Amino acid sequence: MNPLSYSSNCAIKCATVLLCALANTAALAAESTWPNRPIRLLVGYPPGGPADVTARLVSPYLSEALGQQIVIDNRAGAGATIAATLLARAEPDGYTMSIVANGEMAISPNLRKLPYDPVKDFAPVSRIGSNQLVLVVHPSVQAKSVGDLVALAKAKPATVNFASAGNGSTAHLAGELFKTLAAIDIIHVPYKGAGPALTDLIGGQVHMLITGYPGALPHIKAGKLRALGVTGAKRLTAAPDLPTIAETVKGYEVTSSYGVLLPARAPQPIVKRLHQEVAAIVRKQDVQEKLVALGFEPEGNSPAEFAGQIKSELAKWARVVKIAKVQVE
Repeated sequence: MNPLSYSSNCAIKCATVLLCALANTAALAAESTWPNRPIRLLVGYPPGGPADVTARLVSPYLSEALGQQIVIDNRAGAGATIAATLLARAEPDGYTMSIVANGEMAISPNLRKLPYDPVKDFAPVSRIGSNQLVLVVHPSVQAKSVGDLVALAKAKPATVNFASAGNGSTAHLAGELFKTLAAIDIIHVPYKGAGPALTDLIGGQVHMLITGYPGALPHIKAGKLRALGVTGAKRLTAAPDLPTIAETVKGYEVTSSYGVLLPARAPQPIVKRLHQEVAAIVRKQDVQEKLVALGFEPEGNSPAEFAGQIKSELAKWARVVKIAKVQVE
């Protein structure tokens, strides 16, 4: 072997090892000081929707626990996949995270080709909780129950419309499943988020909406909306007099869930720290009381458990999309 060639190869190998060592040292140093600047919290929906309500409930506690400002960044549109795409492409340094719903993680991947993989491109931190949705109508709609609404839709096909948070959203699929199982013809009207959908429902521009209980609750209490039923298998503890849709439409069940994700390849020490803080926040009595009052079942589970739930939800919503024959252009 040429001595010069041998020497050159050794120099290259040594330089490579040194660069890797320096990179690892820098990464460890960054992890040990995390967080030392504000953290961006992406929300894929406009202000006022369930995901936004969840983010604004948790973020002050998280800011206090981490000693840094949590900046909520609402990036609405495309069934929250815009925000999910931003998260997937963000630097995995712990300074960009997201509150996600099962819409962008489990529904949209079953409806369209996306620029991210819900399993491979994210690091699950913890699921904050799950909640039932509620079917609400404008007070002008001549229906005081789910049975009345079904009868009205059957008597006047294609005249009742339902709003949603967007094509492929949980609200969209919930409406399509209701339409299929109740054997009625109702028209879908998509919006860019639950907030705008609620606004137009309150204004009487649309007839009905199946949306997160937290976002609709203030309007139900104010008499601006009429609640007809919840979407879970059993009645809500917070609203025991409100029947389930399944009491009228057999087999109907839909829940929504919200959790915290980081980009894939986020350092495990950061994932672990963030999980510990989120789980501790969810365990706080006052937070649990607020979540339950909003119709949530608090969780605060582990990253592995949250990852398993995402996979399970993907399979579940694949079946719903097939049953409801939903197609999104």
